[in-house]
Amino acid sequence: MLRGVDPARYSQPMAEADFLARLKTIATHPAARGLMDDAAVLGDLVMTHDMIVEGVHYLAGDPPADVAWKLLAINLSDLAAKGAIPEGVLLGYPLGDPVWDAAFVDGLGVALAHFDVPLLGGDTVSAPAGAPRMIGLTAVGRSSCAPDRRNAEAGDDLWLVGAIGEAGAGLSIARGQDGAAALLAAYRKPQPLLAEGRALARYAHAMADVSDGLLIDAGRIATASGVAVAIDLDRVPRSSALSVFAGDDRIARLSAVTAGDDYALILAADPASAGAIEALGIGAVRIGYFASGNGLTLTDRDGPVALPASLGWEHGSAH
Repeated sequence: MLRGVDPARYSQPMAEADFLARLKTIATHPAARGLMDDAAVLGDLVMTHDMIVEGVHYLAGDPPADVAWKLLAINLSDLAAKGAIPEGVLLGYPLGDPVWDAAFVDGLGVALAHFDVPLLGGDTVSAPAGAPRMIGLTAVGRSSCAPDRRNAEAGDDLWLVGAIGEAGAGLSIARGQDGAAALLAAYRKPQPLLAEGRALARYAHAMADVSDGLLIDAGRIATASGVAVAIDLDRVPRSSALSVFAGDDRIARLSAVTAGDDYALILAADPASAGAIEALGIGAVRIGYFASGNGLTLTDRDGPVALPASLGWEHGSAH
């Protein structure tokens, strides 16, 4: 038995929060930011690593080229949240089906060219036959001002840039539901907001991308910073491509803000920066604020909104 591990508690996969709590005891270098951020920052270097797993982050029937695009995009989105310019990526890849593998490489080449990012190296392994693919990518960038997710302050505004809920609808379409091609593309080929992140970094006390859901990622900024966060659901922009979110149904809106995979940006900024942020012309919208205390509260035009059972995606949790 591993020392300090209760086998009864961990008869199921360890929850992500529990695993990270154990890692924090050994990730003591300042660049690790206490594992409270989505990237490590060493001087002006910003480093991040994301994995995607078949059946978890993408469907087995998704085109290999789109899987490659998504893997690159989600890593670049972490750099965007630090206001970083990408310098290159390293790939960790499990060799299996040669046809699928070749299509993945071709798609990765297209994605790298689109974002003007070089492949610098990596590693390959032989995957067991029939095992779900697990593909990893490390992205490295540079930023002179990489906002720390731990630095939101009571009184800060909460801003959002980008669409919310489209990727969740796109996943339903990928599973066979009827819907717009733009929504399917939001799920399969997300667009990291690199230019927007660089423009916002100078004003952000804290910034993160929305990968696991707007509510859970805003809550993570609040928790990391030791403050509370309040969100007005009526201020969250309605996606023009997502007709169900354009309505007034509270359940539909809660589904959109918990679905994840959006790769929008959220940031905490001093209210004095509001005019400068709006003047950037990148569609930034104030959707809430940070306050003394802890926790997340929701409101809409009808008053307080009860928190949903799940605020977003957490690995190792039941969904």
